[in-house]
Amino acid sequence: MIAQLKPQLRSKRTRRANLVKAERIAGAADTTRIRLLKAAAAVFAEHGYQDATVRQICARAGANIALVNYHFGDKLELYTEVLRFALQPGPGGVRFDLPSVAGEPAAALRRIVAALVERAFEASDQANLRFRLILNEFVRPGGATARVVDVVMRPVYERLREIVGAILGLPANHQKTRLCVHSILGQVAHFAHASPMLTLLWPEMTMTPPQRELVTEHIAGFSLAYLHAQALPVFGLEANRE
Repeated sequence: MIAQLKPQLRSKRTRRANLVKAERIAGAADTTRIRLLKAAAAVFAEHGYQDATVRQICARAGANIALVNYHFGDKLELYTEVLRFALQPGPGGVRFDLPSVAGEPAAALRRIVAALVERAFEASDQANLRFRLILNEFVRPGGATARVVDVVMRPVYERLREIVGAILGLPANHQKTRLCVHSILGQVAHFAHASPMLTLLWPEMTMTPPQRELVTEHIAGFSLAYLHAQALPVFGLEANRE
């Protein structure tokens, strides 16, 4: 009886040992992947996508070049993961959840404008990384610019088109819908990126939390006033669409 149990016990011990070994390997792989991701974020932020090299990233991470291909496939996919990493809220950061169009689109517009304003003035290492990565693409657009647009900008842009289209009574791809969306984004961008000029023109506007709320309400109210004035009447809607 004991002799029969010994192979079973050995088999259980072997399976347990293999499981522990697999967990250790998986943990080491996760650690290496995170180390590569953080090193890549720093190198891409410093040099931009075009000038950053996989060799620089691996040297900073203390990892073999082959591990980039193993974990990410290639440089562009690694950059894409860095962008997704930069979009995650850091400690105390702003979580960006796109509001649903269902229900009241005016309320959804206010929520998305508030989120954009808060994220624009988020003070954290994550926000700084995000800003530097996007600034590099504005200054030197290249082969990765389309990926930045798809990962960082397009989800917000598409949801804004849905919201604005719902308010106007127009399709999301209508030119008036798109023009209105760009106007809204332009208002946010002015306060976000014109800080040096804003400080000179309006020294009291330091974008404190109450002032950010004031800016949010202004942008949302200003935009909604035009959108509601331009909204098509419910009756005869199809006939009036261009």
